Order: sequence, then structure tokens, then C-alpha cells
Amino acid sequence: MMSTPHSQQSPGTTGSRPAGVRLVVGLLRLAAVSTILFGVTSIASAQEAAQFFRQNCMSCHTIGGGRLTGPDLKDVSQRKDRAWLTKFLLDPKGTIESGDPYAAQLQQEARGVVMPTVSGMSKERAEALLDLIDAESKLEKSQFVGLQIPDGPFSEADIARGRDIFLGKIKLVNTGPSCVSCHTTIGLGGLGGGRLGPDLSKVYERLENRKTLGSWLLAPPTTTMQPVFRDHPLEADEILPLVAFFEDRAQRGGEDTSPARLNFFLIGLGGTVLALVGFDLAWRKRFRAVRRPLVKGAELKRGER
Repeated sequence: MMSTPHSQQSPGTTGSRPAGVRLVVGLLRLAAVSTILFGVTSIASAQEAAQFFRQNCMSCHTIGGGRLTGPDLKDVSQRKDRAWLTKFLLDPKGTIESGDPYAAQLQQEARGVVMPTVSGMSKERAEALLDLIDAESKLEKSQFVGLQIPDGPFSEADIARGRDIFLGKIKLVNTGPSCVSCHTTIGLGGLGGGRLGPDLSKVYERLENRKTLGSWLLAPPTTTMQPVFRDHPLEADEILPLVAFFEDRAQRGGEDTSPARLNFFLIGLGGTVLALVGFDLAWRKRFRAVRRPLVKGAELKRGER
């Protein structure tokens, strides 16, 4: 019985679809899956780079927001090539010490501040950061433009609110700890955990201006504060009053020499002296109790002789 044309199979086919077509379809499916996986990986890499930039770079740099301690990084790849930028990110100090003229210029513009080697930096991470900066530079407004702080004078209400935030009287929106948990400033007397963290009376002067201080508070880079505020960042309407408060503290003269703080110190000193006197009296009493039978025993022995 003769096969009909519909039942015939051409050489190299399986079913009704030619092998060549099946191969093309398979390759297209593989390409689609690869594209999806690559896209997911790229998104994850970009998100990781953005988080790393926020935690380690925002305190000194913006992308389109102007200079802080370090330069504005918008279009930085147009100033130096990728190889130089990667090398600098991996070893800023070494690049400066090598005599590189552009690195020396960056240090001079930063008033002598040397960018530290960032913990966790690698060639792959440096490349990802540079990709992030290039992408953010093309946007009308980068997410890393930084905190915009007005130039005009702060009001007494701004300063008072900042003081209440510092003292923890106003709770932080993202449930972070209050500043007074670890720090003190001028005018707070004995309040504050000044032994845990430094006195912040002159923090405004150390960071030199409102914008740099605000950016530092937005993303604290220190090893002690970064883990605390990474998941509990300060909000803009919390940072601005704090900047107002710290600026006011700086204008009041720096370190706290208020009578209340002096009294607190004297009380502590007096307590220490009393404790030492008490220890001395207790020791003398114990010494006499031990010495008395020894003396008596020695006298008895002399009498027997």
C-alpha cells in the first residue's frame, strides 16, 4: 500500500518538524533563558553596587550633587580611563605615593585628605561601581545626588528639634538609636554616653560645612556606626535639625565646660577618693587582725625561753 504525501517523512526529520527547525528553536530558547539569567544577574549586581556605594562612598562623594570631601563623581569616566579609575579604587594611597600627578591633584583639592582603601573592594566590585556611576551620570537626577541643605540661617525651632532628636526625646522614624546613647555635646552637662563615642561639640567644624556633615549623617561610614544605621538610616527631616543643632554647638565654643559637667566630674572624682579611703581602712583592719595573733605568739615564745 502506497504512503500518502502527508504520511511521508523527509530524511532527517522527527515527526512533522525538520531537525534544522528544532535546532533553531532550541537555540532561541537557550538564548532567551541566558538573557533572562544575565538580566537577573545584572540587576542583582547593580543593586549590590548601589548598596555598597551608599554605605561606603556617599559620605564623601555625590553623583551630580557637587563636591563634598571628595569630588563629584558625575561623568568621572570622562576625566580618567577605566583602567586608572579601577587602580585608584583598589589602592588610593599607593596611587598617590607612586607620584601620579592626577592623584596628587585630588589629594590637594581634598585639602590633604587621602581616600582610605575601602574594605571589601575588589577588581570586580570596582568595575561594578564604575558601571553604576556611568549609569547614574546619564540620569537627570541621580539617587546619589546627596542631601540638599539650605544655605540660610536655621531657626531656633530647628535647633531645638535637633537637640530633642539628639537626646532621643523624638524617636527616629527608622528606629535607630539616639545620638546621646554614645555621644555628648556642649551644654548637656553629665548627660550622654561620651565614653562610648567622641564628644560631638566640634563635629561641624571637623567636617567643615553643612553639606558634608549632612552627607555623613545620611550614610555614616565608620565601622561602629555603619552596621547600626545600615538598616536604620536617618531621614532627611531628621538630618537637617541635627545639622542645625551641631552648627549651633560649634558656634557656642566646642567642648563642654559647663558647671553641670564640671560638677559631674567632681562628684565622680570624690566618689573615687572615698572608695580608695574605704579600701585603705578595710585593708588596715584586716592587716591588724592577722598581725595580732602573730605578735602574741611571738611574745609567748619569748616568755618560754
